[in-house]
Amino acid sequence: MHSGTTLTQFIIEEQRRVVGATGDFTSLLNDVVTAIKVIAHVVNKGDLLGVLGSAGSENVQGETQKKLDVITNDVMLRSNEWAGHLAAMASEEMEDIFLIPKPYPRGKYLLIFDPLDGSSNIDVNISVGTIFSILRAPEGVTDPTAQDFLQPGTRQVAAGYALYGPSTMMMLTAGHGVNGFTLDRDVGEFILTHRNVQITPDTREFAINTSNERFWEPPVQRYVEECLQGKDGPRGENFNMRWVASMVAEVHRILVRGGVFLYPKDTKDPSKAGKLRLLYEANPMSFIVEQAGGLSSTGRERIMDIKPGGLHQRVPVILGSRNEVERLIAYHR
Repeated sequence: MHSGTTLTQFIIEEQRRVVGATGDFTSLLNDVVTAIKVIAHVVNKGDLLGVLGSAGSENVQGETQKKLDVITNDVMLRSNEWAGHLAAMASEEMEDIFLIPKPYPRGKYLLIFDPLDGSSNIDVNISVGTIFSILRAPEGVTDPTAQDFLQPGTRQVAAGYALYGPSTMMMLTAGHGVNGFTLDRDVGEFILTHRNVQITPDTREFAINTSNERFWEPPVQRYVEECLQGKDGPRGENFNMRWVASMVAEVHRILVRGGVFLYPKDTKDPSKAGKLRLLYEANPMSFIVEQAGGLSSTGRERIMDIKPGGLHQRVPVILGSRNEVERLIAYHR
């Protein structure tokens, strides 16, 4: 039997510290956790359930959907639509918002999620994840529109991600630091294993897709070139480079041992301001990283200060160890 603090116990204890708390937020988090447990089971079974491969469809961004993109999106919707804590949801896989169906009561929160981050890796058995963000619906709004979701990242009530790797982990912040939980499959509970996670301010590890180097802006080209020159270059130290092509895996590595992750602005597709989605990926991950003592920026501005202009807006992302992100911001200046 486990002897640690369960995630359910942890969030109830946190709730008790908030004067006037009703329990709605705690119950909502429990519903999200239930969805994550279901997704962990499906991802873990993989081809045993016949869920790998393409779904033969595209999402709103024109990207080919995997079968698991569709399945995990449905799991998130079904797990969170009925309890009365949410007014609406928005997903990277859906063009428009999902209003809570009329037979169910509507609550005061909005849930935003990427149901399966890094799904291009699923067929080759590399770590993937789920990212989520919780906002408050505007006061008095029971029938939200897409406009009600367009809140800056500083308005997030909570954010978290699940990592489906050798073990299933969940990192969570509600604005009072970051804590990590590991799923004990024997008892079906997430157990607190990483308390008050802090990102080391210095690092000698960076993550970027170097196949796009010719499209990068000069500040990023300069930074990466200096890292690659190692002890023989102006930094005078050797760096290691990593790239998983799964944002959850990249950010998790940074939380555990430091590092910097870059998906910067480039000229590969001039019609797009960046690759990653502000609401579904950049904002929740920025909230987590900042709560762990790191920084997150586009290179030119703090990501969580951006006022979203659309549900599927894209932004450049540079996040991780504080001192390296500050250097990249200085190079952009």
